[in-house]
Amino acid sequence: MEVAVFSFGGGIMFGSRTNLHIFDAGSVNGTRYYNEILLPYVRLFLEALWGLQFLFMDDNAPCHHTLAAKQLLESEDIECMDWPARSPDLNPIKYVWDFLGRHLAARTLPPVTIQELRLALQDEWAAMPQQLIDTLILSMGRRCETCLAVRGDHIPY
Repeated sequence: MEVAVFSFGGGIMFGSRTNLHIFDAGSVNGTRYYNEILLPYVRLFLEALWGLQFLFMDDNAPCHHTLAAKQLLESEDIECMDWPARSPDLNPIKYVWDFLGRHLAARTLPPVTIQELRLALQDEWAAMPQQLIDTLILSMGRRCETCLAVRGDHIPY
């Protein structure tokens, strides 16, 4: 039995998404986030959205808020969303991760090895309907309004 820990991440935007990035073993710290996510992927977003206004979101993990990460985003004039401390109901990427988890669990032949899991994650990421991502992104305004209405309490999504 293989035992390994890895993490993954991906960027979503209306009409598109990045490739799924799978981190090799080890924790994702600020340096890895900067080198493996921000540098290669944020520039892709900028090129795709050139001339358009957009708001950059992360999931509020500590590695996303290092000085280097903040400086890079500022140097590229990227406006970032300020997240409240406990706001998992608001971030559409959390629902994307849930979708991936449910689809992995529903596979007829679940992945057994780490390599099979990597391939299954990449397959499910690629097969995820873009319409799902777009619907989640479009729901952000409603989610924020609902969160404000319940004064930050859990929202029913």
